Amino acid sequence: MKVHFIAIGGSAMHNLAIALHKKGFEVTGSDDVLFEPSASRLDKYGILPASTGWYPEKITADLDAVILGMHARTDNTELLKAQQLGIKIYSYPDYIYEQSKNKRRVVIGGSHGKTTITSMILHVLQAGGKNFDYLVGAQLDGFETMVKLTNDAPVIIIEGDEYLASPIDRRPKFHIYKADIGVISGIAWDHINVFPTFENYIDQFKIFAETIQPGGKLIYNQTDEVLEAMAGDLDAGIDRKGYTLPEYVIDNGVTSVIAGEKKYTLQVFGQHNLLNMEAARLVCLSLGISDANFYKYIASFKGAARRLELIGKNDTASIFKDFAHSPSKLTATINAVKTQFPDRELIACIELHTFSSLNEKFLSEYSGTMDNADKAIVFIDNKTFEQKKIKPYDSAVVKQAFANNNLLLFTDPAALFNYLQELQLTNANLLLMSSGNFGGIDLSVIKKKLL
Repeated sequence: MKVHFIAIGGSAMHNLAIALHKKGFEVTGSDDVLFEPSASRLDKYGILPASTGWYPEKITADLDAVILGMHARTDNTELLKAQQLGIKIYSYPDYIYEQSKNKRRVVIGGSHGKTTITSMILHVLQAGGKNFDYLVGAQLDGFETMVKLTNDAPVIIIEGDEYLASPIDRRPKFHIYKADIGVISGIAWDHINVFPTFENYIDQFKIFAETIQPGGKLIYNQTDEVLEAMAGDLDAGIDRKGYTLPEYVIDNGVTSVIAGEKKYTLQVFGQHNLLNMEAARLVCLSLGISDANFYKYIASFKGAARRLELIGKNDTASIFKDFAHSPSKLTATINAVKTQFPDRELIACIELHTFSSLNEKFLSEYSGTMDNADKAIVFIDNKTFEQKKIKPYDSAVVKQAFANNNLLLFTDPAALFNYLQELQLTNANLLLMSSGNFGGIDLSVIKKKLL
């Protein structure tokens, strides 16, 4: 098979390119910008484009498929050439389905927790010696790539998000996979630029549940009232299995789960992660992993990259980095750290970086989300306002939206950096949350200075 990737540098795209290369496909690609680690990883496998840019001459009639990334535009010259030649054009979720339609497909959806649940499942299946393929949205310890596709694995575990498949395919990705086992971790409004109302957003999860194949199973978070109501209204020939929090204890900053009269010490913490763990347990049980083995294996799970990732610690302080950016993720992450370390001051900093989080109409969804932090900081890089063509707003607007008059707002990375490195981090935790990079500030310097 000969395939060409338009926008090969994306996180999922370059991992799919590597997976197909390892499967024996002839892979080429293009992109107008290539960041790390994508460039180095593509270069390692000999499939890094020789130069950046779009080259319609790469699109030839002997291609079996073109895979189109979300980063490309509808007027992309390579895309137009492929359409002119009548070459089959896939989004990456389309092609994942094409490569896995004869496998048992487990698809993990939800507004939050998708990556962690998927990572937990992969960790346990690997520890249990199972043969499986996968697509996950973060780099994991023990896994070379974020995508694996083989001919012989009987099952594939797919992190399936609700964002659009490609510039010319406006379906949410998780609608495409046709799950045999579907997971929904929770529903909290996001992607306002695509789903303008909460009702419209909820509909996408209902459609996802309805794409679960006959005789399949929906595993869902019963503690989410919106999701519980949606699952109850489903008219589908599938099994429905809800989950809630397991029994657990926190002792000196360490969480243990209690199951079958045994206590299993975990390396992750927070009620949101305990719920994620229960979703993963039910999936693994469906795939032949007993509960006893699940808890034994999950005890060594350290978490996915940038999901409550410990940057550093000493005897009285810790610094965490987290991917949280939406209101529900922000609340869950802050609550997790405060509950785990109730006697420590919590300094929480969120970078508003996505289109939804920067939308002034959506901003009120953050009301009360930082109330459990002792010091609350919001960072918005002025360059992000410019890039997204959004009119800047001042601290009064942010304080009103968050319903927090003591909140601090920074819009200059240098000013944020100076503030953070002057903190007195004694009997305190610093929690840094963003889907961006805080304007490029060096967190290792902050770690060295504070700890």
